[in-house]
Amino acid sequence: MIEARFRPTWPIDLRRTLGPMARRPAMRVGLDGIWRATLTADGPATTHLRVERDGEVQLRAWGPGAAWAAERLPGLVGADDDVSGFTDVADRHPLVAELARRMPGVRFSRTGQVFEAIVPTIIEQKVTGHAARRSFAQLVRRLGQPAPGPGAALGLIVPPAPDAWAATPSWVFPRAGVERRRADTVRVAATYARRLDEAATLPREIAWARLTALPGVGAWTAAEVAQVALGDGDAVSIGDFHIPNTVAWALAGEARGDDARMLELLEPFRPHRGRVIRLLEAAGIAAPKFGPRMAVNEFADG
Repeated sequence: MIEARFRPTWPIDLRRTLGPMARRPAMRVGLDGIWRATLTADGPATTHLRVERDGEVQLRAWGPGAAWAAERLPGLVGADDDVSGFTDVADRHPLVAELARRMPGVRFSRTGQVFEAIVPTIIEQKVTGHAARRSFAQLVRRLGQPAPGPGAALGLIVPPAPDAWAATPSWVFPRAGVERRRADTVRVAATYARRLDEAATLPREIAWARLTALPGVGAWTAAEVAQVALGDGDAVSIGDFHIPNTVAWALAGEARGDDARMLELLEPFRPHRGRVIRLLEAAGIAAPKFGPRMAVNEFADG
């Protein structure tokens, strides 16, 4: 077991910061902290994070990738997230200013693990969150490996390596509720895993270009990945089913909005547009629900 500690200069909200990457059976959020199984560049690792009473973050890690994970603790909990200037732009709307004041601990992680983030995001393309989480869990349980150390006893499973995803027979995906288009995108991504992970070391524009150059990966998928793996606080998930409505309702009192209206309302908050969305979601703000619900089998480009 390897231990690392990091003392943030802000009142960290660990659950809301790491929440966007919470997918079973690779991660578990409990009263005792956050457990995560991950496949690092050095091999599988189980990590456990918790915030001490004095605000210090403690990480314990097991497995071949333990040292790799420990070294990246600061970025994982948001130390690389550039919040400079956000207070000024937040003051342009009273609700955003209030949420920024109430939730200063919400930050963007920078895991640097682009491929690990892109697989579940591809699976989530244009299906309900419940269906996507179920599909991802079934595939990880079938193709992954038990987490090192105490992770296995907790039921944590390390997501499959790229070569395992690439070699998965076509019939496995439909049995988990993933149709051919998304399955093919996952397998193609697996063949470019090294190139995808390199995106974490590139300037923002080049990293985004590399993500969206992958067939089946569009603006929505790239933004969802960038928010977690690249720590991009300005990333906006264009094409999302719910977010435009949430933004229109929260910032303009409009029950429904499209991508164009969402981007118009968020423009004053650049380069923190994704941060505004994260705060709205963290506060549980949502537009009124009426009208038909999205069908589970409705697919579109990512």
